[in-house]
Amino acid sequence: MAGHTCYHCKAWVEEGEAHDCWTTTEAALTADLDDDLREAWERLREAAAELGEQRIYASHKSIMFSRRSCYVFVRPKRTFLEVNVFLGRVVTHPMVRKVVASSATKRVHVIRLVHRDQVEAPLTDWLREAYDTKAGTKGTKKGGTKGTKKRARGARVRKTAR
Repeated sequence: MAGHTCYHCKAWVEEGEAHDCWTTTEAALTADLDDDLREAWERLREAAAELGEQRIYASHKSIMFSRRSCYVFVRPKRTFLEVNVFLGRVVTHPMVRKVVASSATKRVHVIRLVHRDQVEAPLTDWLREAYDTKAGTKGTKKGGTKGTKKRARGARVRKTAR
């Protein structure tokens, strides 16, 4: 029998058999959560879903919440939920374990949840702020880059002598 071992999940895949170990579901990612974490997850999902129209989907080991782009994602772990919220500013708060620059204008705030009671203000306020942030803006009021002109693809920049 011809086939190969998937380099990612180490499963044996027969020749000609379709294999996609990256696809998953919300149910699969949250199946092993204990009661406290399951309640926290359900409250968090409910709070995010109440914000308005969006797409909620599972991808690899995360559950993503997005409008035009992802504004928050959750990684269910064995003992906590890792919530990653994208904001246009840095928030300093005891709930925020780490802040990482994810782009020129956005910062991802890493938060650990272990109980349903943690899903309240200020976390719900940050979710609203992230949801309301316009996708594709460069940090200016009009959404463009201030003081720069776009160049056509492949156009050369001419250096001027001083």
